[in-house]
Amino acid sequence: MNDVSEETRPLLSDVREGLQDRDTREKRKPTPLPKLQIGILMLLHLAEPITSNCIFPFINQLVSELDITGGDEKKVGYYAGLIESIFFATEAMFVFQWSRLSDHIGRKPVLLVGVGGLAISMVCFGLSKTFLTLVISRSLVGMLNGNTGVMKSMMGELTDSTNIAQGFAYIPVSWATGATIGPLIGGQLAKPHDRWPRVFSHPFWIKYPYFLPCGVAAAFSALCFVITALYLKETVRRGRRSGATSSEEGSCDNQDDAPPSLRSVLTRPVLVSVANYGVLALIEIAFLALLPLFLSTPIALGGLSLSPPTIGLILGCLGLLDGIFQALFFAKAIDVLGPKRTFQLGLSTFVPMYALFPVMNLYAKAHGVDWVVWGLVSVQLALMVVMDLAFGAIFIFIRSSVSSNRSLGAVNGTAQFVASVMRALGPAASTSLFATSLERNWMGGYGVYVILILTAFTLFFVSTSLPLNLWPRDDARRDD
Repeated sequence: MNDVSEETRPLLSDVREGLQDRDTREKRKPTPLPKLQIGILMLLHLAEPITSNCIFPFINQLVSELDITGGDEKKVGYYAGLIESIFFATEAMFVFQWSRLSDHIGRKPVLLVGVGGLAISMVCFGLSKTFLTLVISRSLVGMLNGNTGVMKSMMGELTDSTNIAQGFAYIPVSWATGATIGPLIGGQLAKPHDRWPRVFSHPFWIKYPYFLPCGVAAAFSALCFVITALYLKETVRRGRRSGATSSEEGSCDNQDDAPPSLRSVLTRPVLVSVANYGVLALIEIAFLALLPLFLSTPIALGGLSLSPPTIGLILGCLGLLDGIFQALFFAKAIDVLGPKRTFQLGLSTFVPMYALFPVMNLYAKAHGVDWVVWGLVSVQLALMVVMDLAFGAIFIFIRSSVSSNRSLGAVNGTAQFVASVMRALGPAASTSLFATSLERNWMGGYGVYVILILTAFTLFFVSTSLPLNLWPRDDARRDD
């Protein structure tokens, strides 16, 4: 696909019909994906889970060393959850503005600011010695980073109805790859002086024991910044060339006009799709925040008492399996099940995923961490891999709900705003519930899981408002 603008009109009209009647639609040869541009986009996407997930293996240990818990390990969850949530809270304040700005000035400048913010914030995080500076560094990346919504807008502009599933399938694959690399970096490189005292003998590594994984993540983001600046092409067309013909003007996809108002953008299909994205983001981030806390907590206090390197390996294996699974089966799942059933399949996995936490701890209390526990951990990770199918499905729903390419930034910005709010609430809520359940002995300390399972059951019903396939084309929602 050599000219992105030539694909925007067929994308908007065909994508709504592309899966509406899969058995009777005319078979079309898929348009080749612009591999270099999508490759750069996925490289940018890779930087986000690397920087966010590399702290998971050591964040609980880091918090316990700050002397803010008073030596009470039951309180670690409160502070760790706050650090994990603050990024999403500040992102929620700014992500819509960044996405909306990308409709006006283009996607590339916004992406550069975002990946630059990732690099700066990780350096600051690695040099932090107080709880306040940790919070500030995480807030910084949230303020500067609007990349997630902008990248989805750009992916929508780089694909059409024949290859949209293949294009959006790369998003969870890229995230899963970063989710593999990030925890491995964090788990294996934390406290390098303790692990490799001859190599990391300088007092700097004693004073800043968690700088190495943060520095490596920051260096990768800096590399992504350079590659993006040099090779990524802008997809937003602004202004007609002097003397352009009418046909050339028509291929500009109406980008010359000002983007529509937010009120006109928030149609029912957009609102329903965004609401489902928010539901998914909430229960998924609650699980992700709870998992490393559970793994690191002593067995007597409801966890498995695993070390940061082991936690890093577990999370790394999750990302690796997830990336392979999404690459092989996402597009097939969409074709066989359709977007709605694929999305609901992913949501349905949260109940057994949460239920396995108390089962593993009860067994570990009785028999220790043996092969049975590792088998249950493997089952939990496999369920999470299936769950991740839901993200690709809801991205396609959001894309098909947009009435015009001029609205892409606003819609994806709105979606990311809602997801960021949910992701700000999720870690703090789940980890605080974990700590409160232990302190007050709710249901033997397992009350957090009962609450989250009931929440997952309740939120599942939001998905029933989605259409079976994609949003049907409405003549009132014109592409021009």
